[in-house]
Amino acid sequence: MAAPLFAWPWEFMGSNKIVIYGVFLGKAMYSIYYQQESMKESWCLHIFIICMLRLFMYQLWTSYSNMLFLNRNRIIVKKGVDFKQIDKEWHWDNFILLQAIVAALVLYVFRTLEKQPLWNKNGFAAALALHVAISEPLFYSIHKCFHGKYLFENYHFLHHSSPVPQPYTAGHGTFLEHLLLTVVVGVPIVGTFIIGRGSISLIYGYVLVFDFLRCLGHSNVEIIPHQVFDVIPFLKYILYTPTYHSLHHDESGTNYCLFMPLFDALGNTLNEKSWDMHRKNSLASDKNGRVPDFVFLVHAVDMSSAMHGPFINRSMSSMPYYTRIYMLPFLPISFLVMLIMWAKSKTFLLSFYNLRGLLHQTWLVPRFGFQYFLPFAAKGINKQIEEAILRADRLGVKVISLAALNKNEALNGGGTLFVNKHPNLKVRVVHGNTLTAAVILNDLPKDVTEVFLTGATSKLGRAIALYLCRKGVRVLMLTLSAERFKNIQTEAPAEYQNNLVQVTKYQAAQNCKTWIVGKWITPREQKFAPPGAHFHQFVVPPVFQFRRDCTYGDLAAMRLPEDVQGLGVCEYTMERGVVHACHAGGVVHSLEGWTHHEVGAIDVERIDPVWEAAMKYGFKPISNAD
Repeated sequence: MAAPLFAWPWEFMGSNKIVIYGVFLGKAMYSIYYQQESMKESWCLHIFIICMLRLFMYQLWTSYSNMLFLNRNRIIVKKGVDFKQIDKEWHWDNFILLQAIVAALVLYVFRTLEKQPLWNKNGFAAALALHVAISEPLFYSIHKCFHGKYLFENYHFLHHSSPVPQPYTAGHGTFLEHLLLTVVVGVPIVGTFIIGRGSISLIYGYVLVFDFLRCLGHSNVEIIPHQVFDVIPFLKYILYTPTYHSLHHDESGTNYCLFMPLFDALGNTLNEKSWDMHRKNSLASDKNGRVPDFVFLVHAVDMSSAMHGPFINRSMSSMPYYTRIYMLPFLPISFLVMLIMWAKSKTFLLSFYNLRGLLHQTWLVPRFGFQYFLPFAAKGINKQIEEAILRADRLGVKVISLAALNKNEALNGGGTLFVNKHPNLKVRVVHGNTLTAAVILNDLPKDVTEVFLTGATSKLGRAIALYLCRKGVRVLMLTLSAERFKNIQTEAPAEYQNNLVQVTKYQAAQNCKTWIVGKWITPREQKFAPPGAHFHQFVVPPVFQFRRDCTYGDLAAMRLPEDVQGLGVCEYTMERGVVHACHAGGVVHSLEGWTHHEVGAIDVERIDPVWEAAMKYGFKPISNAD
């Protein structure tokens, strides 16, 4: 059973607690429109606005903390924020609701506080004095007490359960802790009003500065240059740094202060490594960090999914992508960013995770899906991909895997263009489609004797057809090109060539219950499948599930091994921990230490070895993952 005042009173509401914000807004609107009160006197509106500004403040800081393309060399705790931490901190904003409710109660009880000036020039100095004299030592004492055995094991452990400090971590705590923090925040504000120097602007200013500094300490990004403390040595006792507070999370017996290390110095709890670690982290911002072992090179899909990035909204990116109605108003901004990226941006770091001691990064080519089909854009896209490959080669990356349209056959021959142009590449260029083919093939019934294949002359279609015909499976290859069909058929051993059959109409498959879809098919075309048919897919986007008397498979995907660390981003529409098979193929290539490039046509002979290697490392095909 949880300790008293551990849980939040509105915990049962889940995300529906948002209606509490609506109560403040509704009361404010009622006061304004029905009682004709001025904006200054409508405290509910001010409370609502402050809440929104606070939410925005934490969101901005969290976005910045996850902008790895800006701060990857400034990160203090070099671990990824995983799904477990994200879920724990999902309701990080409970304290904002709490403090809004307390503020409303205070105003209800003390009616004299309702009418206050917009500005009082003496108020800020008074609030600062009260903060230093009361709030700082009060927080220090409370915080130190919460590191005692009982309070830590029953309350404060929750805050320290987050392995990577983030701005949201600042709000991740128990109800009791944040009740006491509300007192710490409220003392300078209430005290200033009691002595007659309060103002509306003071409340806004103090609360937002307080939040800014809390976010700074939990940002996990060292942004304060060490030169500042070299020039003004005493300043390091006045203002803490992200490194300073990270040391508290790492070695919890020191650095208890709110914002001013002076109180740790006075209490003899200042970590002796604080300044040296800060200098080290500050200097490291000018150096490249650890070189990734594996890079997955992706691109943006469309304007909506582009907002699924971890630096846009951490919580949203930790869930599979789908079109969210509340994000639609931001589409014009996404469109503007797309234009800027098209004109100026280069490939940048999006996310990372660790697996078996290896660092895996995702780099994003600043191009959207539709641009890959613009003839005049092909040269620029290939230049972006080529520069990313050469950069990976210079850094010492072992494997770079091309995702989605970055390996388009018409664009660069599935990566062949770059390997042929740069024959001395040390980095291995991989399209990962060998494992994609393996996933599809191993999802077929073991006793299958006949399949119907669309997209039959594509890279994957060719490999699937050649593999199955050798297993004695009759493959109905849908293609209008007799030449392409003949070229593939001649690749098969002579004794198996008769297993490959060219068909030109969907009606040819009306008795075949195993369809492998590599080209998008309409509901009308699906009607030709017999009842009970199963649609295996390697087409993007997936086909519309029109037939209720048939079943539909997922896109080829695999669940990463269970020992993956720091993974907190969903790959497009995939479930947590699941990646596209081509991504998994690149990871397997890296783990195995294979020294060949995997570009161009799929080597049918390698389908089984790649599959076996994936199984060895603990990858699971998504259809069997659970």
